[in-house]
Amino acid sequence: MSLQPPLVRTTSLEFDGRSASEWRAPAAPTRRGKIWDLADTLHCSIVGTCLSTVELRHVLVRLKVKGAEAADEHQVHMLGVMLAGRREAGAKLLQRALDRRHGLSIKQYTRAKSETALLDLWNESVRNGEIPGAYWALLSHPFATDEAVKKAFGDVHMLSHLVGAANRADIRRLRQLEEQLGEMTAKLERQQRQLRDGFKSRDETIRRLNVTLAERVEQSHGDAARSGDDEREALNGVIAELNRKLTRETAHRERFEQRLSTARAELRTTESALQRARNERDASLRELASVEEHIVELLEPAANGHAALDELSGRTFLYVGGRTSQIPQMKALAERASARLLHHDGGIEHGATLLPGLVNRADHVVFPVDCVSHGAVTVIKKLCRQSGKSYTPLRTAGLASLLAALSRLGGSQRIIRA
Repeated sequence: MSLQPPLVRTTSLEFDGRSASEWRAPAAPTRRGKIWDLADTLHCSIVGTCLSTVELRHVLVRLKVKGAEAADEHQVHMLGVMLAGRREAGAKLLQRALDRRHGLSIKQYTRAKSETALLDLWNESVRNGEIPGAYWALLSHPFATDEAVKKAFGDVHMLSHLVGAANRADIRRLRQLEEQLGEMTAKLERQQRQLRDGFKSRDETIRRLNVTLAERVEQSHGDAARSGDDEREALNGVIAELNRKLTRETAHRERFEQRLSTARAELRTTESALQRARNERDASLRELASVEEHIVELLEPAANGHAALDELSGRTFLYVGGRTSQIPQMKALAERASARLLHHDGGIEHGATLLPGLVNRADHVVFPVDCVSHGAVTVIKKLCRQSGKSYTPLRTAGLASLLAALSRLGGSQRIIRA
């Protein structure tokens, strides 16, 4: 494939087989593209994927867009999309926000000097779940061809469907942390402005006092013969007043610096929590994609079956805890893999005295960490150590987590040994 320069917007982008002649290109790919030069139909995916609602609202507020502070998330998104194509109306500030937010990804993508290298980096980013920064780095890259843009646009479009099926609790937590980060950023900016204003006020006070002191010194030289003692007393008073004001300003500056240090520490803590939440969300998305792939294979037995689950034939698994309503589906899933699933509810209705016998009958024990008592987990681990059995904690009590665990066990991946 011949290398094409980056796309420049002359009309809306339509992935319906248009020829490259409908795009106007620069003479050579020497600089990164600007958001207002990209096709209008890319703006929605860029604003929605590469900037959080808090970051986008901050940009709109700085642009003094009417109603930006009170607008809901959808309205904020619509305003950002409309501004993206207007260079002088706010797109420049939007471009700076994107470049600042995804500077590391942009730097990483500068290594790509061809369409093939650019797509290799994009595929690696998709596998690692690093979508927002990679998407902006690719679309604005000097070597981004129409095929590369179509590929990235399609991947992001499909990933948006998976996000809707992700853990809602994780998404709510991520949104709360993003809002907290926005509040901390605004608070830090206010305190920095106050500190700068305090420094200016202090410097102005010192300047005025120095001028006053110089005037008094000049006056004292002229009147030294007449009122030397009085002038010295006045100068001492001026110096004492200057020292008092300087002390107050120094204390005021120290208090501002302390508040600024505290705000920065809180901001670092919030950013760390936000990053952990993002990592958890990305892990959930990757698990969801893997589980969906396994489910498709299970539902299509004609396609040579499921290689990993075929290894479970004849094995017995004990599931402790979970939700009783899901047990029939879990047992049916195990039966499709020619395995057997035993169940103990962790002590709600089933007595703890049943656990030793069930553990001895099982080849492997699994339990969801979010839906089982601590007492039951302690007993399970003790019985597994005594009998030499292995066990696996599950992230959630859902069918998807069980399927992922069975797939790993069938593929002979590492499990926790007693």
